[in-house]
Amino acid sequence: MAANEYARWFRGSTPYISAHRNKTFVILLTSKVLKHVNLTNIIHDLALLHVLGVKIVLVHGAREQIDERLGSNAKKFHNDRRITDADTISSIAEINGGIRTALEALFSTGLPNSPLHNVDIPVISGNFVIAQPIGIVDGIDHLFTGEVRKVEKVRVRSTLDAGGLLLQSPVGFSNSGQAFNLSAENLAAEIAIQIKADKLIVLDDFIVTNKANERVSTFTPTTLEQVKLDHSIQRGHRLAAMSKAVRGGVAKSHLINFEEDGALLAELFTADGIGTQVLERVPQPIRQANAQDVAGIIEVIRPLEERGILVRRERKRLEQEIENFLVAELDGIIVGCCAIYPYDNQGELACVAVHENYRAQPAQTTGGNGVGKRLLVAAEAHAVQNGLSQLFVLTTQTQEWFKEQGFVPKSMETLPESKQNLYNWQRNSAVLIKSIG
Repeated sequence: MAANEYARWFRGSTPYISAHRNKTFVILLTSKVLKHVNLTNIIHDLALLHVLGVKIVLVHGAREQIDERLGSNAKKFHNDRRITDADTISSIAEINGGIRTALEALFSTGLPNSPLHNVDIPVISGNFVIAQPIGIVDGIDHLFTGEVRKVEKVRVRSTLDAGGLLLQSPVGFSNSGQAFNLSAENLAAEIAIQIKADKLIVLDDFIVTNKANERVSTFTPTTLEQVKLDHSIQRGHRLAAMSKAVRGGVAKSHLINFEEDGALLAELFTADGIGTQVLERVPQPIRQANAQDVAGIIEVIRPLEERGILVRRERKRLEQEIENFLVAELDGIIVGCCAIYPYDNQGELACVAVHENYRAQPAQTTGGNGVGKRLLVAAEAHAVQNGLSQLFVLTTQTQEWFKEQGFVPKSMETLPESKQNLYNWQRNSAVLIKSIG
C-alpha cells in the first residue's frame, strides 16, 4: 500500500476509532466460527478492539460441537430447539468448558508480530447469567433446555470497566445451581439488551443479499420480517435475535461473514462496511446544515478548493450562508455537502462535494459511494419545495458527471442576469442546466 493510500485509509478510520472507544459490544461467535481457519485472525482482531478501548462481551455457540460429540443422540429437537436431558447437559457443560479453554488460550497470545504482542488481555468467565427452564412446550418437556431469566448487569459492568473481556458460554444457572442449555443467539441478544450494549455483532458464514445477489447493507426489524429470506432456520434465528436486540434498545446489530479475513474491522472502521446492519430506523443521510456543521463542510471542500475544482469560500461567508447548505451525514460524520442559491425561479447548485475518504474512486470529485447522487436528489427536492423550476451549475472539471445526472450544457446567456454579471471569465466555467419538478 502506497503511503498516501495508507494515510487516506487511516484518516478515514480515525473517526470510528474515536466513536467506538469505551463503547460496549456483545459479539457472538457462532459454532462454525470455532472450527474455521480464520478463528485465530478473528481473535487477534477482537484483541485489537480491546486495545482500542472497546468493552467486549464475547458469546460463543456450540451447536456443531455438541452434534459431533453426541452423534445420533444429538437429533432430539423441537422447533429447532434442542431437548436437553440429564446426560446431554453433562456433555454440554464439558464441551463448553473445552471451547472456553481454547478461546482463553488464543487470547493469551496477544497480537503476535506486532508491538501489542505483550498486551495482557484478562479473559473473565463466570456465573453471570441466571437461567430458568423453558418447561413443557406443545406437550414436550424440554428438560434442561433453558432461557435467560436475568443477567447480572452490575457484575458484568464492573468486569468490563476493570478492563476485562467477558467470555460467556451458552449455559446459565438457576438459583438452585442447576445448569441449563441456552440458545447462543438469544443469549447474546438478552445480554446486549440487559447491559444496554451499543452493538450486537453476529459472526456467521453468510450475509443478507437481494434477488440480484447484492449485499443488503441495512435493514430495520420491520423490513426484515416483511422480506422472505432464503436462509436456514438457524440463520433465521440469528437474524431474529439481531432484530430483538435492536427493538430492545441496542443501537445497532451487525451480521458479518467470518470467512473473510479482516471483515470485522472492515465493518466497524469503514464507511461502507462489509456486512449487514439492523437499525430500528434507517437514518436519513441528507439534511439541512446548521452552524455546527461548518467545520465538517470545510474538511469536505478544502481538498477540492486546493485543486481548483471549487472556488474558495471565505469561512465567514460560509457561516453566513449555512442555511443554503445541505449535508450528507454518515455515522455522525459530515461526508458531503452542496448549496442551493435561489435566483427567481432558478437556483444555482454549488459546492457539490464528497469527502475523499467516502468516494468510490479517488479520481472522482462527486458521486462517491452514491453520496453525490443522493445530495443531488435532495437538492432537487429542496429546490422544488421552494418554488424553483430549474437548477444550474458552473463547473470546470465535473461536466460529465452532471451530464450523467440530466444536466444539459447551455450558454452563459441562459443564466439569470445578476449571475451573468458575476461570471468569472478567467475560470471559464461550463454552464449546465436541468429542469426539475
